[in-house]
Amino acid sequence: MATAATDRTAVPEPAPHVLVVPYPAQGHTIPLLDLATLLASRGGIRLTVVATPATAPLLAAHGDAVGELVLPFPSHPAFPAGVESAKGLSPALFGALIVAYAGLRAPLGDWARERSGGPDRVAAILSDFFCGWTQPLAAELGVSRIAFSPFAVYGTAVLHSLFRRMPQREDGDDESPIGFPDLPGAPAYPWRQLTLLYWTYRDGDEVSEGVRRNFLWNLEASSVVSNTFRRLEERYLAAPLADLGFRRVRAIGPLAPDAADAASGRGGETAVSAADLCAWLDGFADDDGSVVYISFGSMAVLQLPHAAALAAALERTGVPFVWAVGTAAPLPEGFEERVAAAAATASRRRGKGRVVRGWAPQVAALRHRAVGWFVTHCGWNSVLEASAAGVPMLAWPMTADQFVNARLLVEEAGAAVPVSWGGIQAAPEAEEVARVLEAAAGGQCAHVAARAKELAEEAAATVSDGGASRQELDELVQELRELGSEPKE
Repeated sequence: MATAATDRTAVPEPAPHVLVVPYPAQGHTIPLLDLATLLASRGGIRLTVVATPATAPLLAAHGDAVGELVLPFPSHPAFPAGVESAKGLSPALFGALIVAYAGLRAPLGDWARERSGGPDRVAAILSDFFCGWTQPLAAELGVSRIAFSPFAVYGTAVLHSLFRRMPQREDGDDESPIGFPDLPGAPAYPWRQLTLLYWTYRDGDEVSEGVRRNFLWNLEASSVVSNTFRRLEERYLAAPLADLGFRRVRAIGPLAPDAADAASGRGGETAVSAADLCAWLDGFADDDGSVVYISFGSMAVLQLPHAAALAAALERTGVPFVWAVGTAAPLPEGFEERVAAAAATASRRRGKGRVVRGWAPQVAALRHRAVGWFVTHCGWNSVLEASAAGVPMLAWPMTADQFVNARLLVEEAGAAVPVSWGGIQAAPEAEEVARVLEAAAGGQCAHVAARAKELAEEAAATVSDGGASRQELDELVQELRELGSEPKE
C-alpha cells in the first residue's frame, strides 16, 4: 500500500490550463494580455492566448509568460475580407466585427476537445466581454467562463443595460433622455451619447441580433473581472449590479505599466520612439506640467471640424503640446507645416508643438514631468494610464463608453475638466476650446490637478503588495487553480 501511495504522488498534476480569448482591438487586447502576464507571474496556472495573424505580434511584448494559439481570422459576409481588427475600422463595422469574430467558436471548440482527455485540457475560459460567444463554448466544454471587461464597471453596466432592457427614444429625438434605473443614482444620458452599437440596432438584423446576444451571454458568466480600481469606482462595486447579472466583479486594475516599463512595446510599433519623444519633452524640464498631451485613441478618427477647432485653439493660445493624431485623422491645411516652422524658431518653452502621425508612446509621454494635461476622448485605457501617471484630463468624449467615463471623471472623481459634450455630432467653437486650454495652463484648475495626483497615489497603492487590486488578482488566481483541480466528469 505504501508503494501505491508513493506512485500516486510521484507525478504531480499539471497546472490548470486557462484559455484566454482577447477581442481584436488595441484597447481590449492590450489590457487582457497585461492581465494574462500578471496571472502567469503568480504561478500555478498555464495560459494560452488566442490570436489571429494580425494580432499575434502584440503577444511578443509579453515574452514566454503565456502560450499562443494563432487561428485564421474567420470570414463573414458582413465583414470585409482581409481585415482582422478594429484598428482603423469604420465605426459602422464594429458590430460586424463582433459577429465575425464569433466564427472562432467552432475551431476553438475542436482545439479544446482534442485536449480534453490529457494534461492540456482547458480548465476555464477567460475572455473579453466582446467575446460573449465563449459563454456557450464554455458550457459545451463543461468549464467556467470568466468575463473580462477593459471598461469601467460603470460603463460595462451601462452597455449591458441597454441590450438587456432595450430602451427607446421618444419621437426620434437625439436629446431624448435614456435612464438607467438599476444603477446607483439612476443616471440618464441623451440618446446621442449612447454607444453606436446600440444606435444601429435593427430588430431582426443578423448583425444586430448577434451583437445583442453577445452581451446577454455575458450575464451568464461565472464572474466578471474589470480593469478598474475600487477607489475610482467604489459606488459601482459596493454591491452586485442587475445590469451585470448580479455577478461578482473583481477590480484588478489599473493594468497600466509602471514607470520602469513605460517605454515597452506593449502597444506595438510606434511612429516615434519613447526615447525620442521624452528627449523632446526634456526641453520643458524647467517648466514642469507646461505641455498638453493630446490623443483621441487608436480607433477614433477625429472629424475635421473637431480637429480644426482644436488646432485653432492651440495656435491661438500658444500652449506647448504633443498631438498624437493617428494615421488617418484630417488636420486643417497648413497646420502641420506651421507647427514645424514654429518649432524651428520659437523660444524653448512657448509656442512649441509636435505632431505625431501614427501610434505614440503614450504611457511614456504621460509619465514625463513636462506633461501637465491630457486632452482625451476618455477611452478607458487612456483614463487609467492618465490616472496612474497623475495627469489631469481635459475630457472630450466622442462615442461608445466615453461619455460615461467622462461623467465619472468630471462629476465623481473630480480629475477632469470637460472640453465638449457634443460628441461626434457637434464640434465646439475654437474659442471655447481655447478658453479651456488657457484655464488649465493658467492654473485655474489647480484643484483638478491636485485630485489627479491623489488618484495616482490611490492607483499605486491598490496595485502594490497587499493593495485591494492585488488581493483581487490573487483571489482570481486561486479561483482558477481550484477550477483546474475540480473532478473531471
